Amino acid sequence: MTLVAAVQMVSTPDVAENFDTAARLVAEAAQQGAQLVTLPEYWPIMGMTDADKIAHAEQAGDGPIQQFMSALAARHRIWLVGGTLPLVSGQEGKVLNTLLVYGPDGQAVSRYDKIHLFGFTRGEESYNESKTIVPGSAVGTFEAPFGRVGLSVCYDLRFPELYRAMGECTLIVVPAAFTHTTGMAHWEVLLRARAIENQCYVLASAQGGVHRNGRRTFGHSMLVDPWGEVKSLLREGEGIVLGNVDPGVLARVRESLPALKHRTL
Repeated sequence: MTLVAAVQMVSTPDVAENFDTAARLVAEAAQQGAQLVTLPEYWPIMGMTDADKIAHAEQAGDGPIQQFMSALAARHRIWLVGGTLPLVSGQEGKVLNTLLVYGPDGQAVSRYDKIHLFGFTRGEESYNESKTIVPGSAVGTFEAPFGRVGLSVCYDLRFPELYRAMGECTLIVVPAAFTHTTGMAHWEVLLRARAIENQCYVLASAQGGVHRNGRRTFGHSMLVDPWGEVKSLLREGEGIVLGNVDPGVLARVRESLPALKHRTL
């Protein structure tokens, strides 16, 4: 079995403050034996405006946020799924919302640029990520010692075809900053659906609380098993979720209900 962890944060506009929080929570997870740890979406900065992250955009392979994640993975000898950070996009006034994965040696091993950009309006609550983010175009996975890991971010959760395109995974990760409104309605049911239909573990690392910019995120970081059962959950606030990825459970689910083999499309 492999112990995995999801970090839940309530990120601020202060990057240094967020570094301190992430370092403390990742260390806590590693001390408890986690071999893979994921950070939430927007963990390095949750600005007062959506455009604030543009000033912190880094070139791929260089910059303080990437250096921090690389060092953190190497220090604790873990696989670190680095939530998301802003990378330079080539389009003025816009960034890529990028998930980077680092191995236990601190080397970057995989990258995924968020494909689906969140848009939601209800009353005075309104979000439009496409104003400041350029969408990615390529599916992201990597091979961990315990199996293939599929990479996705937040709003991607609503698009099951993305997960089918990953192939058979042992684990899918979902760093997120779900709003409280949409999270209350859809977060858990979508996570459990992705686990059930892909017969794999799903590890979701969320923002969870009221941020300094007034935004409220839903939290509820969790690990869901291939049968769709929630194995570990943190509702709100900073903290970690821990649970095992058990190859025996994975095999039993796929043997007793071989839905992946019954696919015709």
